[in-house]
Amino acid sequence: MKQKLYQTMIELTNGRGTSAMLKTFATSRISRYLIPGYTKLYAINTQEVSKSLQQFSTLHDFFTRELKEEARPIASADDIIVSPVDAKIESFGAITEGQNFVVKGKSYRLVDLLGKEARAEAYKDGQYIVFYLSPADYHRMHSPLDATVLRQYTLGQQSYPVNQAGLSYGKKPLSHNYRMVTQLQHKKMRCDFIKVGAMFVNSIALTNTTTAWYKGEEVGYFSFGSTVVMLFEKDSVAFTEDVVKNRMIRVGEAFATML
Repeated sequence: MKQKLYQTMIELTNGRGTSAMLKTFATSRISRYLIPGYTKLYAINTQEVSKSLQQFSTLHDFFTRELKEEARPIASADDIIVSPVDAKIESFGAITEGQNFVVKGKSYRLVDLLGKEARAEAYKDGQYIVFYLSPADYHRMHSPLDATVLRQYTLGQQSYPVNQAGLSYGKKPLSHNYRMVTQLQHKKMRCDFIKVGAMFVNSIALTNTTTAWYKGEEVGYFSFGSTVVMLFEKDSVAFTEDVVKNRMIRVGEAFATML
């Protein structure tokens, strides 16, 4: 009953009209007056932001803020894969024999997430990890490793919440929300980097549109809340001890080692 009520309420408000209203307000000049309150509400460290609060023209401008260059050092060892975002590690583990993985008690099929059976087959018996970005987090994405972009495509239309309630009660938002899938090829391995849109706003912007990604460089940003899912082939990575603790992680910090 609780799950059905949640889903119904979201579906009633997740339309083009409400999405447009939210976007219009967040990108309006008047929204900039909410920035000081926003930083206090979410305890955002403004000392690492690249410019002063007064220099942001809108709330959206602040939400997609850049940080000072030294704010996120990148783990440089060649065999280390680093976090592409500031986030909570929501879930991680093995992809099952049926090419499924579980987040918040919900089983997700890789074929639904990736769109094609052949794409899902590539990750049979592999590993997955889910990064959840809260409204407080830095929302720019960075490359987790040196790689070449093999293919990039989008799936889904509307987007539902990817917060705790959304993952628990929503209609499998990771595999049904608007999302952009990027397949990356490293010299030792292949992986998928999946950017999942969140409630109301489907905006996923790319700032690197080339096929060359370098570890730690910015590649894009989310407008509003979001999640990143990464998939790894069988026997290609081992997660670090910090991941096992299911903690917060920041851009540039190691979360896996290539095997």
